[in-house]
Amino acid sequence: MSEDLTIVQGDKTAQYENLLPQIKGLLEGESDLIANLANVAAAIHQQFQHLWVGFYWVKGEELVLGPFQGPIACTRIKKGKGVCGTAWEKSTTLIVPDVEKFPGHIACSSLSKSEIVLPLMKSGTVQGVLDIDSTEYATFDEIDAHYLSAIVNLIPL
Repeated sequence: MSEDLTIVQGDKTAQYENLLPQIKGLLEGESDLIANLANVAAAIHQQFQHLWVGFYWVKGEELVLGPFQGPIACTRIKKGKGVCGTAWEKSTTLIVPDVEKFPGHIACSSLSKSEIVLPLMKSGTVQGVLDIDSTEYATFDEIDAHYLSAIVNLIPL
């Protein structure tokens, strides 16, 4: 495991292609979920400098804030509420180009303009979500969905 992240500039695909094996290396041999979620959030945040990168974990009928990088965040989100709660309810990745146009959006930060949320699945059940917010509109696309899905699939749940 390396504690240093090699950051590359360039197109999004090149950045993810560089980041993916580094995240795999961070996770290898570490079984602690909180440590792994913290390092994944930090690595994505460091590479892309998004406003907020973090995890929410399913606890009962709510998502509860987990490890993250960025400004303070909403602590609890109900199933089906906001982008995170909707991704959990539908068990699907959501890409939101303009959060103000998302019905029921929860504004944890007024600086957030676009968002992507990916469920973390185990045995067909959502365990938590990876949530990433950007200060720019339409930041996220299918390239992000593809590579972030590969990243969350590396996390041992």
